[in-house]
Amino acid sequence: MRWRRPAADPRSLPPMSTTPVIPQARKGFLASLLDTSFTTLVTTRVISVLYLLLLILVGVGLLAFVVAAIASGSAAEILVAIIVGPLVALLYVVYARVILEVILAIFRLLESNREIAFLQRQQVGLLQQQLGGPQQPPAA
Repeated sequence: MRWRRPAADPRSLPPMSTTPVIPQARKGFLASLLDTSFTTLVTTRVISVLYLLLLILVGVGLLAFVVAAIASGSAAEILVAIIVGPLVALLYVVYARVILEVILAIFRLLESNREIAFLQRQQVGLLQQQLGGPQQPPAA
């Protein structure tokens, strides 16, 4: 059995100092994009489009590199373009994918933390309601 820290006495909890953030229905993309208070995140929706654009750009760049090597007429350049070009493109795609996944993980962590904070505020509010409102410290 794991040791658990004893729960704090609910009467000793400080009153909520901030108003709880109430989860809202998911806004549309344009509404989220124009949200000047940054309460909704666009990154988690846009990241797959950014990755798709990256794949297209890397593919076009690789194709241009191979075509340029063929246009030069040198057998060595053509060989390098056919062997090294795809390897460099693959490494670039892997690197970019890892960076995008790290960014996505950070934003998902932020969203999870917001939900946890909201649930904790709800629990504190329920405890305070059960005990008859926030407890004020005794006057000195």
